[in-house]
Amino acid sequence: MLLGGRIKAAIEVLDDILNRKTPATLALRDWGKSNRYAGSKDRSAIGNYVYDALRCKSSIEFRMDNGEPRALILGSVVFIGKRTAEELMEAFKNEKYAPAQLSKNEILKLCGSIDLNDAPDWVKADIPEWIWPAFENNFSDNSIEEGHFLTKRPPLDLRVNTLKTTVTEQISKLKIKNLAKCVISPIGLRVEASLGDGRLPNIQIEESYQTGEVEIQDEGSQIVSLLVDAKPGETILDYCAGAGGKTLALAADMQNNGTVFGFDIDKRRLSPLYQRAQRAGANIIDIRQPPSEGLKDLVGKMDRVLIDAPCTGLGTWRRKPDSKWRLNEDGLELRNNEQRSVLNSAKGFVRPGGLLFYVTCSMLAEENESQVYDFIEKNDNFSLLSAGEVWEEKFGIDAPKPWSSDGCSLTLTPLSTNTDGFFFAVMERKK
Repeated sequence: MLLGGRIKAAIEVLDDILNRKTPATLALRDWGKSNRYAGSKDRSAIGNYVYDALRCKSSIEFRMDNGEPRALILGSVVFIGKRTAEELMEAFKNEKYAPAQLSKNEILKLCGSIDLNDAPDWVKADIPEWIWPAFENNFSDNSIEEGHFLTKRPPLDLRVNTLKTTVTEQISKLKIKNLAKCVISPIGLRVEASLGDGRLPNIQIEESYQTGEVEIQDEGSQIVSLLVDAKPGETILDYCAGAGGKTLALAADMQNNGTVFGFDIDKRRLSPLYQRAQRAGANIIDIRQPPSEGLKDLVGKMDRVLIDAPCTGLGTWRRKPDSKWRLNEDGLELRNNEQRSVLNSAKGFVRPGGLLFYVTCSMLAEENESQVYDFIEKNDNFSLLSAGEVWEEKFGIDAPKPWSSDGCSLTLTPLSTNTDGFFFAVMERKK
């Protein structure tokens, strides 16, 4: 496909997402199935245009003075992809499957007739207007920059499975262009995000992935797993295990000595963990399916309980930008209620003197600090500990520092740690 055809396809996909409310991954998949002639490079470029448009939807709409899919994709290709209006005009003129030629008004907008300096702060930050007060309250003077970093294309991060291999061995074995060690995680590898029409490598076809030597896991997720500081011989409950990324990381940190119980209230989310654990050689993982009555024998016995709580996913907006525009106040309230519920459900599994870890992939105080403080206030047998000391012990004093509002909990962000957004807090059950 030529440039014009790719742009027209991206407009069609974005229309499906915005006007028919189709999730982005499904809209792109469905387009690919209906257009088998499109190669992998074509699908990658189309995906880039669509995701860039979703990440920067507010600012592109402001600059184009138009929020229709065509305007958003044109703005995405020029403002983010660094094409020029002249390139688009040439491509549209000579290609049968291209969109209609640019209008004079579109040319003016693409050439910068509207300046973002005059835009409201929430537009500059590309944060939905309704949630901007909460976001700004959290990050204060850094709010616009924090929001801006959430619009960047994310890298591909890999966690090296230390049960099978080493970071050095994998750098040599994978032979992937631009593969390098992560800055913070000592077991992480990264391929930086592609530019323009470029694409990230398909790691799932690599032998290292097929044999469980590496897993796809954002560096932020690796970091919070390491902060749990799991020790060989312990018994640990991953209460909201999902597909098991952190469960696998804990098992590796424990050197396959002890037991990690993986549980999730949603059986469908938990199902991939069986195959992933087998592939990784993580034989200390004990998967417990719902309902939660199946965990009765664990009550009061766990050295550590990890809650990767359900949340808005704000910290993953780089990877799932369509969720940014689906989120609403009812959705935030629902997640807040679920977070309170899961904290109350999981606390009983912690033994006296044991630790309870509360993690979200959000960057909102309502889902993070507020939940922790509320829990501590209502449960005086738990106390909040400082995670900063563990951070320095694990990653050194020279590593990038996460954001913290209280000196105890930690918030990783794309700006502060160059990772997805994650919140981390640790509480101790009193003896």
